[in-house]
Amino acid sequence: MKRVVITGLGAITPIGLGKEGFWTSLVQGKSGIGPVTRFDTKDFNAKIGAEVKGFDPREYMDKKEARRMDKFSQYAVAAAKLAIEDGNISLENIDRNRVGVIVGTGIGGVEVFEQEHSKLMERGPNRVSPLFIPMMISNMGTAQISMAFGLKGSTMTITTACASGTHAIGESFRMIKSGQMDMIITGGAEASITPISFAGFCSMKALSTRNDEYEKASRPFDKERDGFVMGEGAGMLILEDLDHALNREATIYGEVIGYGSTSDAFHITQPDPEAIGATNAMRLALEDGEVDYRKIDYINAHGTSTYFNDKLETLAIKNLFKEHAYELNISSTKSMTGHLLGAAGGIEAIATVLALKTGTIPPTINYENPDEECDLNYTPNKAVNRDIQYGMSNSLGFGGHNASILFKKYTE
Repeated sequence: MKRVVITGLGAITPIGLGKEGFWTSLVQGKSGIGPVTRFDTKDFNAKIGAEVKGFDPREYMDKKEARRMDKFSQYAVAAAKLAIEDGNISLENIDRNRVGVIVGTGIGGVEVFEQEHSKLMERGPNRVSPLFIPMMISNMGTAQISMAFGLKGSTMTITTACASGTHAIGESFRMIKSGQMDMIITGGAEASITPISFAGFCSMKALSTRNDEYEKASRPFDKERDGFVMGEGAGMLILEDLDHALNREATIYGEVIGYGSTSDAFHITQPDPEAIGATNAMRLALEDGEVDYRKIDYINAHGTSTYFNDKLETLAIKNLFKEHAYELNISSTKSMTGHLLGAAGGIEAIATVLALKTGTIPPTINYENPDEECDLNYTPNKAVNRDIQYGMSNSLGFGGHNASILFKKYTE
């Protein structure tokens, strides 16, 4: 079996464009949440989101090509370009038949869907764009990356709600580990801050309505949490066979050593009240990496700032890690970025890898009111320094999808 390493990182996020801006904001505890500017929220209970700021697709792709993409595909291509550049990858000098693209998205091109549906209703079927379908379908983020960089290896899209990005990384890990691919661009992309998405989550009462204190609205594990804040963006990682990376003298951020994937088989939105699926996803990742649970230092939690998720993810950690659960540093970077849905696993994997690389654990901001049901060390409010050898990233999605990735500090 091959060893799988991370050699490039690209981030388009509500708290920064590019790896450096994203990481600096995380360590500083900067919130990317504010009033939604994309549409009028007057009739919505929730009026806040974590929008990407300052993004110009023309900085990452041809203007004409950008017009043929939904925003989620633009974010995907931009993050992939940043990851390729960060990885110092010369596309002419690698076998692009053995470079794949596996990207997760929860919803896909919902903005285009809404725009074209409005045309249909207001102006008739002949005014719907001939590009509607190829802009809307959820595989197009992956496909656009493949076409932009001429990558002809295994190319697919994973859609498992909020676990999509983490599942994409995990399946990429398996494919490289087994020798099928030399390199895969993987992660997640999402751009669903739109009226219909917002309305749906508002009707579920899933979103925070702390509209007047928006920077404090996302407060994972805090007793006063009242829902998640929708975010958007993309996070892409270059996963690569170690020998392939060494041959091209790549910079190595860390190593992927384990992956676990399970289903709750319980409910369309609520997690299993015994947290068995989430527990088993983490357990499988540890078994895959052949690592004892007492060696884990850090978990980047799914941590959505919803009542059931935070309570039951805490339970899952206690189930698996037993007494060691209280020795872990845990953080939810969603406290700063909001919840990027299918893209969450991408940027949170980047955060976990950079925590390993730098020895700095980003905080869970807005942790002010301890909850007796959430009593672990969530790295409250300020980043801390810790020598991390092993870190884990969790993602849990509607429908009961659970995914965990295990990372290790790279050593030769």
